[in-house]
Amino acid sequence: MNIVQGGVCAAKGFLAAGIHCGIRKNKNKKDLALIFSRRPAAAAAVYTQNLVKGAPLAVTKANLADGKAQAVICNSGIANTCNADGREKAQKMCALAAKALNISPQDVVVASTGVIGQPLPLEPMEAGVGILAEQLSETGSTAACEAIMTTDTYPKEFAVEFTLGGKPCRMGGIAKGSGMIHPNMATMLVFLTTDAAISPEMLQKALSGDIRKTFNMLSVDGDTSTNDMVVLLANGMAGNPEITREGEDFNAFMTALNTVNVHLCRCLAGDGEGATKLLECTVTGAGDPETARTVAKSVICSSLTKTAMFGADANWGRVLCAIGYSGADVDVDRIAVSFRSAAGTIPVCENGAGIPFSEEIAKKILLEKEIEILVDLGSGGETATAWGCDLTYDYVRINGDYRT
Repeated sequence: MNIVQGGVCAAKGFLAAGIHCGIRKNKNKKDLALIFSRRPAAAAAVYTQNLVKGAPLAVTKANLADGKAQAVICNSGIANTCNADGREKAQKMCALAAKALNISPQDVVVASTGVIGQPLPLEPMEAGVGILAEQLSETGSTAACEAIMTTDTYPKEFAVEFTLGGKPCRMGGIAKGSGMIHPNMATMLVFLTTDAAISPEMLQKALSGDIRKTFNMLSVDGDTSTNDMVVLLANGMAGNPEITREGEDFNAFMTALNTVNVHLCRCLAGDGEGATKLLECTVTGAGDPETARTVAKSVICSSLTKTAMFGADANWGRVLCAIGYSGADVDVDRIAVSFRSAAGTIPVCENGAGIPFSEEIAKKILLEKEIEILVDLGSGGETATAWGCDLTYDYVRINGDYRT
C-alpha cells in the first residue's frame, strides 16, 4: 500500500470543487463543496447518534436507502438543524446539485455544518451551484475540503493506493471537525471515495466495522454533534472483481479503509479547537476488545488528563482515575502507565501504584506536539487506541464567541 496525492479525487472517476457562494459573511472562506462520481457508485454511511439530528442526515439516509449515490453537496456556516423548513431545504440542495450535474436528486448526499438553529438561505446556493459544478476537477479535493471547514485550521485530506484482484485501486477522503467531537458516531463530516468495486452491502459492512476502531475512538470535547456523518462512495472504475463477500480482497479493502480513517482521525484530534497537542491513548493487556476500547476512550475524554497534558504535567493519577470511572471491569493492581513522545518514554505507574521517575525528563517528553499515553491492563491480549487533544484556554475563547 502506498500513500498518494489527490485526497477525495485520488480514486478514478471522482471530481470535486469548493467555492464561496455567500452563506458565510467572510468572502475569504469557501462555504459550498461538491463531490461527483462520473458513474453511479455504491454508497454507505454512518450517522450521529445524537437524538437532535440535522435535516440533511434524514434526507441523505432516505436517498441512500437503495445503496447508491453519485454526488455529495455540503455547505458550511449554517448547520440546517432545528429549523421547521430544514428537510425541505436539504431536499432543495439535492435538487440544485442534481440539476447542475444532470443526475437524480435521490443520488445526492447532502450535508451541512455550522451554527445550529439558524435558517439556511438557499439563494446563495442557487446562484453558486452552477459555478461550483463548472469548477469540478480531478484536483479539486483541497478546495472542497476548505469549503466544509468551520473552526478547522487546515484542510484534512489523505489517500492510498492498494491492490484488489490484481488491479490497482485507490481510496481517499476529506474530513472536517475541530469541536463538538465525541465518540458514538458520527463526530465530524468525512467523505470517502474509492474506485474499488464492492457491493453496497459489503461497503456498509466495511464502514460500520471500521468506525468502531477509528472515528468512534475520537474525542475532542465530549460533545456529540447533530449533523455529522461519514459517507463512503465506491464507483468500481478500478475494474477489480466486485467484492461481494468476506475474503482476501475484503480484508485488503478493510486495511486500506482503516489506514485512511486512522490518518484522518489523527488529523481531526490534533486540530481540536484550541489544541496544542495530539493525544493518543493505546491500551494493551485487556481481557476483551470492549474493555480496551472503553478504557482508551475514558482516558482520552478525561478533562483533567487533557489539561495535565496541556501543562506538560505527568499527573498519571488522572489517567488511573479515568480508568476507574470508565465502567470497565479491570484489576487496578495490575495497571501500568507510561508516557511517550519523540523525546522518549517514561514509566510512571506499575501495578496500580506510582514509581520513582524524573519530573524533568517527564516534562520534556510531554512538551512535544504528539503525546502517547500507554496503558497496560495486564489481564489479556486485547488492544485499542483512542485519539484526542489537550484542553486549553483557547477552547473556551473559540466557543465563547462561536456565533460571531
